[in-house]
Amino acid sequence: MSAMIFEISDHIATITLNRPERMNTISSAMLDELTRTLVSVNENPDVRVVILTGTGRAFCAGLDLNEASSGEGIGGKDRRPPETIDLRNTPPTVLFAMDKPVICALNGSAAGYGMDLALGCDIRIMADNAKLAAAFVKRGVVPESGGTWFLPRMLGWAKAAEIIFTGRTLNAADCLAERLVNKVVPADSVAAEARAMALEIAANAPMAVRASKRLMRMGLDETFDTHVQHVYLQLLPLFASEDFAEGVKSFLEKRPAAFTGR
Repeated sequence: MSAMIFEISDHIATITLNRPERMNTISSAMLDELTRTLVSVNENPDVRVVILTGTGRAFCAGLDLNEASSGEGIGGKDRRPPETIDLRNTPPTVLFAMDKPVICALNGSAAGYGMDLALGCDIRIMADNAKLAAAFVKRGVVPESGGTWFLPRMLGWAKAAEIIFTGRTLNAADCLAERLVNKVVPADSVAAEARAMALEIAANAPMAVRASKRLMRMGLDETFDTHVQHVYLQLLPLFASEDFAEGVKSFLEKRPAAFTGR
């Protein structure tokens, strides 16, 4: 059985973690496969939206600690620290750099690395029986894949500090109240809700959606004056696109637009 399922339909790429018997814990081999898959869908012109989800009762229970305790996997006791560190081709950095929208369909709970992976997505739809567990300090590590960057920006310093320092677990209601997720739905509706939102996004002009995400990411570190300059420069090629002409035409003709990504 493959540890990851991948499919494309209706311009939507769905990546499914598939180790339900291990609560979709991530092995070192899965990290490499996930990285390659994310790079591939970002470069695929047929893909406009990505859904990341899991099978079984968990989205992802973190890194595979059994593998680590055997000395073979990530954080294994017998592994020496690398002489150089290059994180450019790892899921968190690749996910953050993607221009295509990524929806996390939290079919179940996410802990540790799984929580960071979910936070790295643009939109999160969560099952009402799922939880987010920031259990890093309870395992002697830090939020190693983006949590210390995402949480202060999402929640503010004090709330992020409370969650990270205590290693707290948040239920679905907590996550919605703190705006860590966009929507909480019954567990059997998560896949359908995620796909419905993905279809809504995919119906829009794909170059404009990608540019919007790129500009949002750039804006995290820019002054307003710098940012509006970048926005203007991004508008120029969009004005010259076939999709812009189709968007205007469809509006005037009062019909849905048929965007091609050109």
